[in-house]
Order: sequence, then C-alpha cells, then structure tokens
Amino acid sequence: DPTWKIFLESFKDPMVIILIVAALIQIVTGSMMESLIIFLVLILNAVLGTVQTKKAESSINSLKQLSVPSAKVVRDGEKLTISSKDVVPGDIVLLEAGDYVPADGRLLEAESLKIVEGMLTGESEPANKLVDRIEEDCSVGDRVNMVYSTSMVVNGRAKFVCTSTGMDTEIGKIADMLDNTEVKQTPLQSNIEKFSKKLGVTILVICLFVFLVEVMRAMTHPNSGDLKVVILNSFIFAVAIAVAAIPEALSSIVTIVLSMGTNTMSKKNSIIRKLPAVETLGSTSVICTDKTGTLTMNKMTALEYYKYDGRNSGSIEVVEEGQKDLDNIGGFNTEDMINIAAALCNDSVISEDGKEIGDPTEVALTVFADKKGYI
Repeated sequence: DPTWKIFLESFKDPMVIILIVAALIQIVTGSMMESLIIFLVLILNAVLGTVQTKKAESSINSLKQLSVPSAKVVRDGEKLTISSKDVVPGDIVLLEAGDYVPADGRLLEAESLKIVEGMLTGESEPANKLVDRIEEDCSVGDRVNMVYSTSMVVNGRAKFVCTSTGMDTEIGKIADMLDNTEVKQTPLQSNIEKFSKKLGVTILVICLFVFLVEVMRAMTHPNSGDLKVVILNSFIFAVAIAVAAIPEALSSIVTIVLSMGTNTMSKKNSIIRKLPAVETLGSTSVICTDKTGTLTMNKMTALEYYKYDGRNSGSIEVVEEGQKDLDNIGGFNTEDMINIAAALCNDSVISEDGKEIGDPTEVALTVFADKKGYI
C-alpha cells in the first residue's frame, strides 16, 4: 500500500472520527488551542504507525532482494546465468542439486531428479521426476514431468522448457488467492472498534441530553438571556463534554505498545509487517497442526555406524565429531573405508558457508564423513 493510504487508515477509528468532528466544531466556535492539540495527537499517532509499517516493509523488501536466486539458461546456444526474475516462457533452463526452480516448466531431460514440492503438495518427501508423457488430467503432485517455481532440487540434474512465470505459475495462483482473501480484524482491532462505537454512541447521547436540558432551561426561564446565544453556548458545552470524555490518547497508547512489541520481535529475527499482527501472535495459546514431517528440520543425521568384525557379528559405534577409531581388520582400516565410501560415493556437497546441498541421505553421509575428519 502507498504511504498516504497507510497514513489515512489511522483515522478510520470511530473515536478518532468523533474527535475530528468535535475539533472542527471547536475551530468554528473559536476554541483553536484545544483543537490543535487534538489534531497534533492524532497526527503523531498516524505518523508513528506509518513509520513502523514502512520500516517493516523496507526490511521485507531487503530480504526479498537478498533471496532472489539465479537461474542457468540456454539462449542462442550459449549457457548463461541470469536472475530468476528475468526467466521468460520458452527459455531452456538447466537444474542441478541445490538449485531453486525459477519458473514452471516441462521437463526435457532428467537424471535421477528429485525435487521438494512441499509448499505446493504438503509432502515433505522429495518427488521423483521423469520426462514421461502423462495422458490424463491429474493434480499438481502427480505431474511428474513438470517442475514448479520455488521448489528445490535435492538430487540429480535436469533441463526443462519454461512454460509460465510470475503470477501464472502454480505458486503464483496461490499468491493471487491470498491477495483476494478478505482481511479479517484481529481480536484487538475488533474489541477496540466495539468499544469505540459503544463509547461514541454513549457520549453522543449524553451530549444531546445535556444540550436539550440547557435549551429547555433557557426556554423555561425568560431571564436567561438571548435564546440564540444560550443555544450556541449549550452546543459548545456539549461539544466540550464530548472532547473531554473521549480518551484521545487511547489509539496512541495502543500504537506505541504494538510498536514496542514489533521491535521486540525484530530483535528475535522476526519481522512483523502489520502492527496488529503482534497482538494476534500474543493472544495465541494453542497451535493445532498436522504434517509433522514439514515441521521438523527436514534433514537426516548419521548417529551410529556398524563395523563388521569378520566373525558374523559386529559392533555399534556412536558417531562423535573428531572421533577416529583406527582398528585394522584383515589389513584394512574399517574406519577409513566407511568414511571414504561415505564421502566418494556421493553427489551431495557442503558449501563454504555451511549450506548442505543434495539428497538428504547423501547429505547425512557427507556430514558423517565430515564429522570424522575425512572432508
């Protein structure tokens, strides 16, 4: 949303609207100072909320820039590395283990290709991909000859032709559904709105009652003075009661408290885009979920290994970082052979920054060999 829209949304509260109307009436009747104070408080509250929201959006945009992956494409017979956002339908895209799929596409070649599509299918296990033709209509998860944007290659390599990008992709369709979803109020917003409406109606009834009583008193007492002046004074008095009864600082206090919560969350590496979301998170006491496979670290680890001792029995050894058991059996170093096999019969890699790329089983064996000091 543009900045001006975020700023104006702060003035939609019923109490704020009543305050603005009362302040305008006071300006007309000559009470300039009180009205300026009211406007100052409301503007400061709106500015605070807008700054906090824009700061969160700026952080999110910075994360988006950091997370833009690259894509390897073939154009005019030449292999190029470009930003994934520059991929267009018709591009021939190359994939290998560790790559994010930059767009939806039809596979042309696939060698032992496995891709994690949990964000689309809910399955934590990597999907095996083939180039075979599919005759019948089927769901996204069953289209084994297709690859989808934002999914990740964990094993093998492939070549595909891009068929759709951006909002035309399967993940883009989900994003479009989210954009068109009706935004519901948080419990805090709902309660404040109900409170504001009740308070506003009560104050208006009281002000109207006070105004009518003053006018009736003036009409029943001939010595009360000029009726027009009495009515004007009664109206100003009623407006003053409304201004005094409405808690001008309520919205400011709520905004300040939510901003403090947002800053606390940011220190814990969580960016809150909308201020009321802090209250929603804070009021959550129970989270119900299934699909435990997608809530784990989604990685395997070798905890123990089995050594054959040549007598139809074996021994279980616990893997510990830096441990080296150099037992020689039949002239061979069993420890060395296990780790050499784990490291060499393997397509997975561990990058310099510690990122693990490849099939989960092979990654576990690579980490196993690394812990033992063989990589």
